[in-house]
Amino acid sequence: MNLNQITLPVTDIEKANQFYLTLGFTQIVKSPHYSRFECANKATFSLLLTDDEFINGAVIYFESDDLKRWVESLKAKGIEFDTEINEQRYLWHEAKLTDPSGNQIKLYWAGENRLTPPWRVDINFDVQ
Repeated sequence: MNLNQITLPVTDIEKANQFYLTLGFTQIVKSPHYSRFECANKATFSLLLTDDEFINGAVIYFESDDLKRWVESLKAKGIEFDTEINEQRYLWHEAKLTDPSGNQIKLYWAGENRLTPPWRVDINFDVQ
């Protein structure tokens, strides 16, 4: 099973589009109320314009094997970060930022620890 996409609520679709284009994603759908972006691995995420108040407690993670260069290039383009790159207790290096609508974003690099951390468990369920 693969994750198809994540849809984030946004309050200003044009500001959100520009933000994610600046992060380096490829926009593949654009309408007055909906946008969709493609990541390097062909995964996608979308933005949906909303007038409703929302609190998005989810954190969206985007991975790069050259995290330091990516973060520095984004800072040079005016992107503001909530934190610098820090090593987390779960062995990932990440920097936190917030998109124009308040969605929490983490740019990270985990290497081998992404799928095989020292505490990995192997539980398989035979689903039929």
